Amino acid sequence: MQFFDSAGVRIAFIDQPSEEGAGDPIVLVHGFASSHAVNWVNTLWVKTLNRAGFRVVALDNRGHGQSDKPHDAADYSSDIMAEDVRRLMDHLGIKRADVMGYSMGARITAHLALAHPHRVRSALLGGLGIHLVEGVGLPLGIADAMEAPSVEALKDPMQRMFRAFAEQTGSDLTALAACIRGSRQTLTREQVGAIRLPVLVSVGTKDDVAGDPHALADLIPGAEAFAIPGRDHNLAVGDRTHKEAVLAFLARRP
Repeated sequence: MQFFDSAGVRIAFIDQPSEEGAGDPIVLVHGFASSHAVNWVNTLWVKTLNRAGFRVVALDNRGHGQSDKPHDAADYSSDIMAEDVRRLMDHLGIKRADVMGYSMGARITAHLALAHPHRVRSALLGGLGIHLVEGVGLPLGIADAMEAPSVEALKDPMQRMFRAFAEQTGSDLTALAACIRGSRQTLTREQVGAIRLPVLVSVGTKDDVAGDPHALADLIPGAEAFAIPGRDHNLAVGDRTHKEAVLAFLARRP
């Protein structure tokens, strides 16, 4: 694990060369209550991309993993978290990279693509469909779930799921509550329509969090959509067909 300073916030990351050498860089941005290890290493994404010839860079978003964990919601806007990714690329001397995000990480990736299109070779948005535009992702009740006295005190299935996941990953629950409250920015239809780079939107067919991938892809010129068969929000990320679709997309994008 390596670390760098992102405007005063210590961010943890890995930088894994491909099995064949340097390789084209791809930056991976994980989802809420996860980490680079849970989202990308344990699901074999890092190994898959390394074997495909990519240099893989993956960070722990602020509030997660081994990165600093501010407790102020104002520190977690999607724009600020996108700048963490941009500063990491600066730190590593990466001028341009494919960027793949999942769920909250896909929201961050979309904001990065809009703010710094010259830095993003392609954007791979997993676990986030039309809710990038319509709705704000995870409900605010997830923040309340982080502050509940215990998972047993929660009745809502989604609240219980995310609280249990956060506990399993040893997360800072106060930081996660701040993150949910601070990172709820949507993009307008005009903003996503202004993204002019290769985009793949991938969402599980049983995902009740992300929204329709085709509806989002239709708003982005030239974007593609992939429905990950039979997978919900949690299981879609590491799905074999998801990996195959991403590798095929990367092989044909400019």
